[in-house]
Amino acid sequence: MKYKNLFEPIKLRGMLFRNRIFAAPTGFQDMGKEGILPPEAACYYERKAMGGAASVTVGECVVDSKFGKGSVYHICLDNPFSLHGLARTTDAITRQGAVASAELQHAGMYANRSLPVPGVAYGPVDYDDNGRQVRAMTEEFIEYTIGMYAKAARFAKQCGFGMLTIHGGHGWLISQFLSPTLNTRKDKWGGAPIENRARLAVAICKAVRKEVGPNFPLEIRISGSECYDGGYDIDEGIAFAKQIEDYVDLIHVSAGSHEVEEVFTVTHPSVFLEDGCNVKYAAAIKKHVRTPVATVGALGDPELMEEIIASGQADVVEIARGLIADPDLPLKARTGREQEIRKCLRCLACFSTLINRGQFYCAINPESGRERDMKFEIPPAQKKKVLVVGGGIAGMQAALTCAQRGHEVILCEKNNRLGGTLLCEEKVPFKKRLGEYLIQQAKAVEEAGVDIRLNTIVTPEYAMTVGADVIIAALGARPLKPSIPGIEDKNVLSAEKAYREPGIVGSRAVILGAGLVGMELGIYLAMLGRKVTIVEMMDEVNDGGNFQHLKALKVEFKRYQIDLHLSTKAVEINEKGVKCISSSDREIFFDADTVIYAVGQEPLREEASSLRFCAAEFYQIGDCVIPKDIMSATSTAHTIARNIGR
Repeated sequence: MKYKNLFEPIKLRGMLFRNRIFAAPTGFQDMGKEGILPPEAACYYERKAMGGAASVTVGECVVDSKFGKGSVYHICLDNPFSLHGLARTTDAITRQGAVASAELQHAGMYANRSLPVPGVAYGPVDYDDNGRQVRAMTEEFIEYTIGMYAKAARFAKQCGFGMLTIHGGHGWLISQFLSPTLNTRKDKWGGAPIENRARLAVAICKAVRKEVGPNFPLEIRISGSECYDGGYDIDEGIAFAKQIEDYVDLIHVSAGSHEVEEVFTVTHPSVFLEDGCNVKYAAAIKKHVRTPVATVGALGDPELMEEIIASGQADVVEIARGLIADPDLPLKARTGREQEIRKCLRCLACFSTLINRGQFYCAINPESGRERDMKFEIPPAQKKKVLVVGGGIAGMQAALTCAQRGHEVILCEKNNRLGGTLLCEEKVPFKKRLGEYLIQQAKAVEEAGVDIRLNTIVTPEYAMTVGADVIIAALGARPLKPSIPGIEDKNVLSAEKAYREPGIVGSRAVILGAGLVGMELGIYLAMLGRKVTIVEMMDEVNDGGNFQHLKALKVEFKRYQIDLHLSTKAVEINEKGVKCISSSDREIFFDADTVIYAVGQEPLREEASSLRFCAAEFYQIGDCVIPKDIMSATSTAHTIARNIGR
């Protein structure tokens, strides 16, 4: 076997885990306000276990719904009516051979602020949270909270969980007490000594152990370093780990804090960070403790994970988003199919949809969030001949899903490669995973038996000769060119051309448009040494709904000193730069060697519509309907394709 260390079982207390890949805690927010898991959740967590993870953790299980709930959608372990949903979920995980774990969580000072009627919150000290008063926990309240952890542990064990994960990181209650900045108490629960600040964590672990018994594995999740000014560093993380190691069986080392914007994308690594960016914290802690250590963050490459285990940097690797992108990652790695693993793009779209819509989806796995639908999917009653026009993201997904469901599929692409417009970004360092996905998806389409016809423009006449039962038009969009004097000058480029030929971009670049395309292009050019200015006529940037990714962009803007000018309209371009007008009608001139427009896309609707009557069934998908994102393209394509032949 290629990855012998990765697939070596590990024993924690009395529990044997089949390998070293654990599914890190993730929530499931599509539930009622009572915090009860629906049947869909069992299918979601079961899918990870089915894919080979040794342990699957149900995240965000609040121990105190009155004072510890961070979101209206958090699971409530003090609600007896949540028993059936949780028991159904643990049974689903366990029957697939994995160990079910529950993450015990308390939001502390950040509790109750996101509820329809914000409630009282308690933390280490009195604190003004943007006008909302947080009260300091009294000695009695601390003891009450420890008791709530114990009760939650007892209930979780009753629900069938075989392990518990105590959340002690990311800015929640335990890490609030650990923080030298937040915890300035003068009693035994705070202050300078780490023994005092770790006292709550130790007390909670002891109380939980008393409830679950001596042979029940306990894991604690911590931030090895909070990674921001005022937060604790790795030395403090090591000191805390040494305080806690005798009371737990696995120390799960993460990093950062949810509540500090600039490090949110360290806790949940963005595209701009290297693979395994947080392993160093686990490795540092492992040198000082006897208890097994887990690492988490930007892990999706089996080679890297094997090296982490083999070199002794950690005993376990934990994966969250990577198992949403491909729940079969462990199985594929074990069976020598690692080239088939869909590696997480780290685009953070799953987080943004989770918070914006109360349900998560994955940009490159259209089955994510729809596991119950997939489980009970009905095979097509009729096998049909399908012509897919356009080999971009949407077209490839439509062709692949149709072929997987047994249809005869022809995929026509006007260029000499599948991949569409996004091929222009495949060489960008922080888009490495996107480039890999495009290549992998094209290969999957070919291996599915699709008749791929490159360098083929589909006219109505051509479509008629194919004789398809179904046509799926996925023609994409073209760059929208703003009507500005000078837009046709030689020093003006589209964003796509700038991506394809960055060498022709001068030392000073002005980008028109602060959407995701313009902002990401600005970062890429700044990485190449260009001085970048971005001009946006609206009063805010357009993050395309992915506000979590925007947090990462802001960090990079600061790193590369990119100038962003909002409420500023470009009115004229010449060989020296761009003349603009601000919202106060002030004229501004930005010097530029190259001007790049990234103001949106114009859907190829007419071209797509010309094929409307060339087959009995016609569907229009992707950017030729309305330009959106990868998630929208794959999701729509997959759904349309699944409906064909019903």
